Amino acid sequence: MIDLMKAPTKLFAIITASLLAVSTLTAQDAPPAPLPAEQNAPAYQPKFHGDPARSDSEAAALAYTRVVMRAQMLFNKHYGHYATSLSQLVHTGTFTQRMVNPERGDYTVGFKSKKDNFVLTMTPKNLDAQHRSFYAENDGKLHADEAKAADSNSQVVETHHW
Repeated sequence: MIDLMKAPTKLFAIITASLLAVSTLTAQDAPPAPLPAEQNAPAYQPKFHGDPARSDSEAAALAYTRVVMRAQMLFNKHYGHYATSLSQLVHTGTFTQRMVNPERGDYTVGFKSKKDNFVLTMTPKNLDAQHRSFYAENDGKLHADEAKAADSNSQVVETHHW
């Protein structure tokens, strides 16, 4: 014979177990997907008025380019020709021994020079809108390109008159 007192208790236990199972499943919703890196990263803050950089990596690459260009102009003024290697620029202007290393964070330095001309390139490890390639020579113009290796035909983003 069925015990009438046990039936409501069993029914209550079944309902309670069902509610606990449903609440546990809804509490385990997947967390929201992380934002892509470009949306997650804070916007670039220009380092000075007219800063052409689009990221901190570009700002560092452009700063290095300016130091090399200035050192080349000072070297040329002092010796009557441009340095033919980066190591010759050490202690000229603010160019240091550490700067001879062509690996510059997200960029790699390319340097070709003759006594009457030089070409400096900054090539990003990953070319994109936040890591453009840069090109400079003794005319004082910095060129940038986000689609290919920058050259003398790329957009001028900065001009120096030494």
